[in-house]
Amino acid sequence: MSAEEKDPLDALLDRRGPAPPPDDIDRVVWRRIALLQRKEARPGLWPTLDAWFSRWSVATLFLVSCALIGLFMAELRVSQQERERNAQLTRSYLVLINPLLQAPGARPTP
Repeated sequence: MSAEEKDPLDALLDRRGPAPPPDDIDRVVWRRIALLQRKEARPGLWPTLDAWFSRWSVATLFLVSCALIGLFMAELRVSQQERERNAQLTRSYLVLINPLLQAPGARPTP
């Protein structure tokens, strides 16, 4: 399109003119301000977490507690494995002493 050719929509836009302001513009403006202040007063989850973890004391406490929980869970697992191993050793020892205890419900062969 050259500079001399005019777009047909330009004439329509020129006739329209500016939009008239609403009658209750003050009320609309104050309502928007109140909404923005309410949003600022109650930040979302992520900004709140970001604010908390930006403090070195909270971040350090979180990391230390995660490490301690991990160590506790590992200790629980190891102690459970040791209990199972001890129970198996006890059963093996009892079977070694008394062969009649080999399997529940099993009868010894004469």
